Amino acid sequence: MAGIAILGLALQGCAGSTTPAPASSSTKIDGTGKTLDVMIGANALYPAEQKQWFQDVSDRFEKQTGAKVNFETFASANDELTKIQTSVLSGQGPDLYNLGSTFTPTAYSTGAFVQLTEADWKKIGGRDKFIPGTLGISGPDAKHEVGIPFASRPFVMAYNKDLLAAAGIDKPATTWDGLTAQAKKLTTGDTYGMALAYADSYDPWKFVWAMSLQAGNPILDGKKARFDDPTTLKAYQTYFSWLTDEKVVDPSAIGWKNAQAVAAFASGKAAFLPMTTSTSMVTLDKSAVAGKYAYALMPTVPPGAKTTPKNGKPATSIISGDNMVVAKYSKNQDLAFALVNMLTSASSQTSYQKLFGDLPTNAAAAKKLEDGNAALAPVIDSAAKSVGTPFSGAWGDTQLALVNVVVQSIPSLSTGSLKVSDLKAKLATAQTAVQAALDKAK
Repeated sequence: MAGIAILGLALQGCAGSTTPAPASSSTKIDGTGKTLDVMIGANALYPAEQKQWFQDVSDRFEKQTGAKVNFETFASANDELTKIQTSVLSGQGPDLYNLGSTFTPTAYSTGAFVQLTEADWKKIGGRDKFIPGTLGISGPDAKHEVGIPFASRPFVMAYNKDLLAAAGIDKPATTWDGLTAQAKKLTTGDTYGMALAYADSYDPWKFVWAMSLQAGNPILDGKKARFDDPTTLKAYQTYFSWLTDEKVVDPSAIGWKNAQAVAAFASGKAAFLPMTTSTSMVTLDKSAVAGKYAYALMPTVPPGAKTTPKNGKPATSIISGDNMVVAKYSKNQDLAFALVNMLTSASSQTSYQKLFGDLPTNAAAAKKLEDGNAALAPVIDSAAKSVGTPFSGAWGDTQLALVNVVVQSIPSLSTGSLKVSDLKAKLATAQTAVQAALDKAK
């Protein structure tokens, strides 16, 4: 199967070899009596495992440097953005942030995080330590980077092989219209065609972004917001129709977070689990669908089309995962880089993958994982076909606006319908807000 490292090179061939460079030979850092503060997203799927991981990391780091690690968590994109803004304004806060990759442009635009020099990269083993493709959203270009890749999380779709076979479907559709048709055929009794999380803080916007980009609309086009584009309206209508018109989703999904959607699929009550990642494997392999599911690429042809439009991009996923950024205001920058070096080592990344399912960004760990793991082939393929969200300081506000349209539509969706005029009004409000954020970001 195609390798993670090789596919990464196809994404960013100029990034260099995937042979890890040796770590810095500088003297050991003495952090005795110090505490390094780290901000990271809360893991809703595996909270107990994350809590134990926090303790294990702190113990290991204290053994290496004498310093303890204190982890703080954020639970949503809004929390993430608020924490960044608060720390930037106050000039104090966490020493190290582990951010969703799409928030790296926002972090970069503040000027409050360390722009990585060659010396900084050497402290963590060099840029060649990482899969080149994971560096695709570390900064606007290779000479201006703030993000250090920690985890790779390309999106795919899980499907129940037994349910599809029973319905006479040999493989998932490659168009959104085709997937909708399959989901309708697979919806029967208390088993639904899809498991979705309408109340999740992260999932909904990715559907809208993917469908819009596939139709030729990147949502942000240079200095112009494009929420008022017909493709954006069509994307939302399609996403909402699965619940309201097509009825291929459990009505309870209107209040589901991602963990509940995964649980529904794991129980065998849904044929498709779109917009999931390899992190779900940890749950699925211990569930009722163990051995009965597989991953596939999500559709790349937008709603209403049979082929990719001329100006569309067949994106399977955003360039997704986590990047670490070091705060300029931190008085513990050397300790922060030492922790990053530890967490991005091959052994640490391999352990993290086994615990949480995220793909490694460390090239050596990724190569070890890919060998003989056919189940991950579609995930690896998606990583190669992913497209980065616009590298704009306004992207954080854009992402929140995309989610807010869903949040504001929930009351109407609860009644079983949503007026097109109401949806257009919400998109007009989002258009104004995001255009203002873009103008400010200039």
